[in-house]
Amino acid sequence: MRPGTAKRLDAIIDAALRGQLDDAHARRLHDLGPEAVALAMLAVSQRIAELQGQSHGQHPSPSMPSGMVPIYTKPNTPKRRKKPGARQGHPGHRRKTPERIDERETHRLKRCPGCGGPLQRCQHKRTRIIEDIPEEIVPVVTEHTIHRDYCPQCKKHVEPVVPDAMARAVLGHRVISLTSWFHYGLGVTLDQIIDILSYHLQTELTPGGLINAWQRLAEVLLAWYEQIAEEAKNSAYLHADETGWRINGQGCWLWCFANDRNCYYMIEYCRGSPVLQKFFTEAFDGVLITDFWAAYDSVDAADRQKCLPHLLRELEKVDKRNDSAEWQAFAKKLRRLLRDGIRLRKRSDFTPKRYQSRIDRLNRRVGQMAHEEHADADARRLTKRLRRYGEYLFTFLDYPYVTADNNFGERQIRPAVILRKNSQSNRSDRGAATQAVLMSVYRTLRLRGLNPTKTIADALKTHLLTGLLPPLPA
Repeated sequence: MRPGTAKRLDAIIDAALRGQLDDAHARRLHDLGPEAVALAMLAVSQRIAELQGQSHGQHPSPSMPSGMVPIYTKPNTPKRRKKPGARQGHPGHRRKTPERIDERETHRLKRCPGCGGPLQRCQHKRTRIIEDIPEEIVPVVTEHTIHRDYCPQCKKHVEPVVPDAMARAVLGHRVISLTSWFHYGLGVTLDQIIDILSYHLQTELTPGGLINAWQRLAEVLLAWYEQIAEEAKNSAYLHADETGWRINGQGCWLWCFANDRNCYYMIEYCRGSPVLQKFFTEAFDGVLITDFWAAYDSVDAADRQKCLPHLLRELEKVDKRNDSAEWQAFAKKLRRLLRDGIRLRKRSDFTPKRYQSRIDRLNRRVGQMAHEEHADADARRLTKRLRRYGEYLFTFLDYPYVTADNNFGERQIRPAVILRKNSQSNRSDRGAATQAVLMSVYRTLRLRGLNPTKTIADALKTHLLTGLLPPLPA
């Protein structure tokens, strides 16, 4: 194709891609011959495919949360490289043998199952323990006769407190604590809970009665909810994360603040700094571990750790759409820097004091990268992030209890995500408040290794007898 022809063809293709192709352009393209028409159609087809890919989320922005990307546009996960299970030589994990034997049965054949002939008795035998649930689990229905007597001194009738259920309730503490643990602790739906208790535990329940009982339970456990918040705010470190939520169809956010002893949830209509100011009423003296969401900058924290896997995943996302030489060099350098810090922490003899010189060298490398100038837009964007958060990338090397990631916070928010998918969030503000209180209590009891149903049932009984809720067990 002659140079002049190629130039005219480029002008026609450019007009077509801009949507400015008119009759004169089409006629000139026809005059150039079938080869030019084929090239023009291929160029336009490729551009249409790129636009469709962007509209369907195939190339989302690196800052877009993974949950907002349609699942059908995500690539398949690679096959597992590591063999599942524990490493060679590690002790196995199996349930313990029951400490007591309730019944004993003896089994012996009368005749050979193969030929039907008689058997010669031997002394060989073995034992096998089988643990099962009884076929009929019948609830215990108790009728309480409450005597009301007159006090001449107080001049009124008095009666004893029944500690086995809340006032005017027909369901006992164990039923309420068990069902609320199913829903708020395990993510079982309301209909499934009713089916489980009616078919297997012979207990008939109604949705309205259960919801009302859970709301009353949350009001009683509000003191524990506030205690969890205070302990979290006074801890040495705290993971924070948030996820989308809905109240009666209106968009809001569920916030999670957790460590190895506490897990506190808040459901608010805002995703910004006002929620954090509401939770952190004073300066936080510990290490706040978060992702790079800018709202967390409003917290007055003694120190911070930014999630390194978030940054590494963003480098991978940009790699898929940006193959420029400048970006590849920048990404390689930053990836090596982050992995050097992670490998240093994994050393068996690592202590901050022993490797202080290496820690200082890593921080200097971050500072050098933060002050580099780049023409590539992605490299400039991440360089700006390094200038803003560079001092918080290797905080985990200064504290033995701080991790380089926010995986713990994401794992604690995962049960809420499952419950959101199964039960579609909440339908009222009171339901959202109940959700936050009971989820916080159950997740905290789980972190502390306590039996949730027994702990709450005993606390309710104490509350009825004394009028005070006992402190949250440690």
